[in-house]
Amino acid sequence: MLWLITCVDNPNTAEIRSKVLQPHRDYLNSQKGIIVLSGATQSDDGTEAVGSAFVLNVNSRAEAKRFSDGDPFTQNNVFKTITITRMRKGQWNPQVAEGA
Repeated sequence: MLWLITCVDNPNTAEIRSKVLQPHRDYLNSQKGIIVLSGATQSDDGTEAVGSAFVLNVNSRAEAKRFSDGDPFTQNNVFKTITITRMRKGQWNPQVAEGA
């Protein structure tokens, strides 16, 4: 089943985010078997990260939470809020994202 995790950054976390970016990326690479899509959410002008979003294919909310809890961004208090929501696949058009 699919789970959407949306995260909003705490204020003034750019330095922390930068410091743990590589461990965060390493963690995501280690989780490729469950990540459908992930990426930073950004300000409208694209100059600042304001959070993160993940779509996971796991069997339960508990598994989605374990994924989130294991993220170095979570462990280093980058995120102010984390919301985990079950979803079902409706449209699936990955070709639309090419070049984005």
